[in-house]
Amino acid sequence: MSGRVRVGVLASGGGTNLQALIDATRSPSSPAEIAVVISNRRDAGALARARAADIPAVWISHRKKERFLFDQELVCALQEYGCEWVALAGFMRILTPVFLDAFPSRVLNIHPALLPAFPGMHAPKQAFDAGVRVAGATVHLVDAGMDTGPIIAQGAVPVVAEDTADTLQQRILRMEHQLYPMVLRWVAEGRISVEKGHVSVDAPGEQQWVWSDA
Repeated sequence: MSGRVRVGVLASGGGTNLQALIDATRSPSSPAEIAVVISNRRDAGALARARAADIPAVWISHRKKERFLFDQELVCALQEYGCEWVALAGFMRILTPVFLDAFPSRVLNIHPALLPAFPGMHAPKQAFDAGVRVAGATVHLVDAGMDTGPIIAQGAVPVVAEDTADTLQQRILRMEHQLYPMVLRWVAEGRISVEKGHVSVDAPGEQQWVWSDA
């Protein structure tokens, strides 16, 4: 055993946030390692990224299954690979208590908005259409709500005059790639604690927010 914290990643799409986590955990000195990548889509690019990195890639279909049965399958697969934490990376399914109770306060998600503003789908476009001057990304713990879990860290990007919804989304995505590995490292080092719905980070000299000038 490596002694590193074993993390399972759930993803439904192309997996750019997964790739950021893979890159950050590639070194043996990383406190975390990705033990398995699971997708509910057989053709997800995230599974191809996992295979390219020699990480077990597992497809579990959600079709024609009750939500709790699908979640039971996810839990069994994650436990099989010894996962202690779970990171959602564009996983397009709402998790039930069956899953959340198996990993209490140990499921991370990254959302492309400064929560609690703009939860749910198409958050960058929601922010752009609302005319905000600052947008960004949030890493939070997952609870039973829609993007309502305790916030761990946020990264902000300015909205510039030349922006479109698409260019803003791409700049937020670059922020996500910076923010998520940072939080995963904190988690693996045992630096976060939760009390009364708020997260504290024991990381002297590090901020729980990141600002981008571009």
